[in-house]
Amino acid sequence: MKTYDVVPGLEFDEKVDLEKSPAWFLDATHSVPPWTPMFGWFWINFCRHGMQYGAEKLSLPTVKGWDWRFKDGGGYLTLNLVMDEGERKEREVRFKEAIRPFIDDYDKLWGDYINEMLGHYEKLKACDVDTAGNTELLANFEDTVNVCRRMWEIHMHMMYGVYTAFILFENVCKDTLGIDDTHPTFHDLLRGFDNKVFEVDRELWKFSKKAEEMGISDIILNSKAEDALAELRGNDAGKKWLEELQVLLDEDGWRMQRMSEINLPTWVEDPTPAIASVKFFLKQGGDFDLDVERKALAQKREEATKEVLEKVPEDQKGWFNTLLGLAQKTGSFSEEHNHYLDLYTHALMRRSCIGIGRRLVAAGVIDDAEDTFFLIPDEIRAVTLVPDGSNLRHIVERRRKEWEGWCGKENPPAILKEGFSMDDAMGVLVQSNDPIALKVVVGSMPVPKPELNADLYGICGSGGVTEGPARVIMEESQLDEVEKGDILVAASTAPTWTPVFGLLKGVVVDRGASLSHSAIVSREYGIPCVINVFEGTAKIKTGQRIKVDGDNGVVYILDK
Repeated sequence: MKTYDVVPGLEFDEKVDLEKSPAWFLDATHSVPPWTPMFGWFWINFCRHGMQYGAEKLSLPTVKGWDWRFKDGGGYLTLNLVMDEGERKEREVRFKEAIRPFIDDYDKLWGDYINEMLGHYEKLKACDVDTAGNTELLANFEDTVNVCRRMWEIHMHMMYGVYTAFILFENVCKDTLGIDDTHPTFHDLLRGFDNKVFEVDRELWKFSKKAEEMGISDIILNSKAEDALAELRGNDAGKKWLEELQVLLDEDGWRMQRMSEINLPTWVEDPTPAIASVKFFLKQGGDFDLDVERKALAQKREEATKEVLEKVPEDQKGWFNTLLGLAQKTGSFSEEHNHYLDLYTHALMRRSCIGIGRRLVAAGVIDDAEDTFFLIPDEIRAVTLVPDGSNLRHIVERRRKEWEGWCGKENPPAILKEGFSMDDAMGVLVQSNDPIALKVVVGSMPVPKPELNADLYGICGSGGVTEGPARVIMEESQLDEVEKGDILVAASTAPTWTPVFGLLKGVVVDRGASLSHSAIVSREYGIPCVINVFEGTAKIKTGQRIKVDGDNGVVYILDK
């Protein structure tokens, strides 16, 4: 069998692709560390499709979504700009109509999409991948492919709709109030709302209280999560506690620690990450921090809303309130879509691949069920129905070796045509007015302020100033090391990291934007956050005392 490229037709070709666009940006939020081949195939094909689908469904005036390419495990993107002014005006007319469902009844639109996806998931889970025949097993895989495609359509229709409103609201705030999305008042207008991810965290907090009541909290507190799991299984109270936890995970544990990969176990398979989250709450102590914080944030939001409305001209208040209402959905949607869309779909992608992998191991096609992560769908299709006599080890071996090489180096943040600078590239981003590029994936570039004499320059994700010991976390397995009072330093964060924020004094991330996870959750917890510092994890070491100035978007290393 011929060894195909990872993403046939969408592998980065410098000669061809730099003619199409002079700037391709690395999606460092999702493809660092590098993707395994199977996941890369899914993301490049269907995130690309979903972005173009969402932009066209809404008829965005300035952009027709993104084009994507795969290179060395990284996802590189460029924007499909609408260049013709006449076409922009035509699309703007259609956009005003297409955005109406978001304005008229956001909750119904999003609720209907959630119910649709949950229906797809139940159908996928109805297939027992261990006992199904080969035809049913392959059919489940094909259904998973289609569900992933549909997930990205919903994902990007919703994201473009909600985040475009966010940018429109920011523009109105700039014009009428002279503030942007880094201003404390802007943050106050949007904070203090619950979402599904926080609801799951609240349930895990309840399990921390239950562990105390059942006399097993010391087991969790005094051991690494994986060791605690083994000890709990050998304890009568621990067994009962785990059984009750599993009921929650069967419902809401369809997620991995890493949002954008399938090579880690789901919480349904392995409750260790959930136990780690319980441990964070035990370390924190007291009430569920978000509930306490949210009361204060809601009051601040009401005060900020009253304050700014007094400054908005009377004839603009109606439109201002409309955009404010939709912009206030961005934080909750940003977190909830990860739960209902990305994490859930990826968990079921993993389930299908592992099920087929076990069947292929039994037939002698591959050596380990997880070897399927180094295949792509056409290769799965070629052997699943009749695996007899097939051997895909040479493909797995080559791709695994390549992937290990990708993991040992860093992909460049952008690939630029000769003579095209990063400043030129950022100008294209601003011209696109694309909310996902500007507010989630790429974000604004830091502007050095020599007068501040800082060690790292970034962007304000959440205001405030704090000092404390740094805790550099490069991967999810290290989260257990976080202690109360630490300042987290990471490449980026994901929804499954949220419980650790209750222990933190501040956050510094290499990559991020105002609607990235680290910024949103820091604002909800009321802690300073500086994003897009690029070199935080390279320059800061665990234990060093650092100062995080969220107001100015800078970081000082106090222990040199």
